[in-house]
Amino acid sequence: MSGYFIYSFEKLEVYKSSLELSITIRAIINNFPAIEKYDLSKQLKRSVDSISANLSEGAGRASNFDQAHFTNIAYASGMESINHLNLAKRLNYIKEEDYTKARLDIDKILNQLNALYKYQIKNKNTLKTKRLKD
Repeated sequence: MSGYFIYSFEKLEVYKSSLELSITIRAIINNFPAIEKYDLSKQLKRSVDSISANLSEGAGRASNFDQAHFTNIAYASGMESINHLNLAKRLNYIKEEDYTKARLDIDKILNQLNALYKYQIKNKNTLKTKRLKD
């Protein structure tokens, strides 16, 4: 036993996948030119990190609609990350195999986020109603 609480969002496969993507992206941007240190590198890292950050922030919301809102923001961050990857590819900052792996990872995450969003919107059992039942 670790002694600390594991929150529900930490158990989500999409959260775990997004953390892995953040690690993958850090390895990729290490090969970007120094001139991009505060530009494309930072933007790509920020947009990818925003996926898991928004999932965790949304988990703290009582309403499923509020949670879904943050899941939607996480989805938008994934789309933004695709743009940054496309630009890196066009500028020849990224190897084809690294680009393909990152894109496949993002596609998987976007599909997971879409499924989570649909669940959150349809689920009527919110944190508030759970507390009322207790």
